[in-house]
Amino acid sequence: MMLTALMFTALGYLSGSVLYARVFSRVFGKENMLEGSRDGNPGTANAFMYGGFLCGVLTLVCDLAKGALPVFFYMTSAALPRVSPLLTALVIAAPVMGHIFPLFHGFDGGKGIAVTFGCLLGLLPAWQPLAALAFFFIFFSVILRVSPHFYRTLISYVSALIGMLCMGCGAGVCVGFLLISAAVCARLHMSREEREKPEVNLLWMR
Repeated sequence: MMLTALMFTALGYLSGSVLYARVFSRVFGKENMLEGSRDGNPGTANAFMYGGFLCGVLTLVCDLAKGALPVFFYMTSAALPRVSPLLTALVIAAPVMGHIFPLFHGFDGGKGIAVTFGCLLGLLPAWQPLAALAFFFIFFSVILRVSPHFYRTLISYVSALIGMLCMGCGAGVCVGFLLISAAVCARLHMSREEREKPEVNLLWMR
C-alpha cells in the first residue's frame, strides 16, 4: 500500500513538472512571452496576458488536470484506507511541488496556484478543501481586497488552511495543504515580481 502511495507521489510530481504555459507558448509561437512578463512566471495568468485567450484556457485546463488526476485516482484507489495520512499528504502536494520545482525545467517553475486548485478538485466529492480556498481567494479579492497579489495569496492560503482544520478535513488533507502552502509561500518569496506596499480596501470604500 505504501508503494502505491509513493508511485502516485512520483507520478504527481512528474505531472506537475510539465509547465504547460511553456508548452503552449511554443505551440502558439509566443516563445518569449514569459521573458516579457513582469515576473516571468510560467503560469495561467501570464499565459492569458501574454499568450492570448486560447493559450490561457489550454494552460488553465492542463494545470488543473495535472493536479486533479493523480490525486483523484489515488483517492479512489482501494488501498487508500490502509495508507497513513502522511503518505496521503505527499500525494496531494506532489503536483504543486512538481510545478514549483519542476524536474524538466531546472527546478525553476511557477507559483502553483492553479495546480493547487487542481489538487483540491481531485479530492471531490470532498468539497470542503476546494470551497475553503476558493472562498478566501474571492473574499480577499472582492470583499476585503488585499493587494498586491503577493499578500493576497499568502493570506488566502493561510486562511484556507485554518478553515480546513476547523472543518475537520482530515489529517492527510490538512498536512498536504500545509506542504502546498509552504511551497507556494517559498516560491512567492523567490519571485522577482516587485512587492508594493500592502493595502487593504473594503468593497464599499472604493
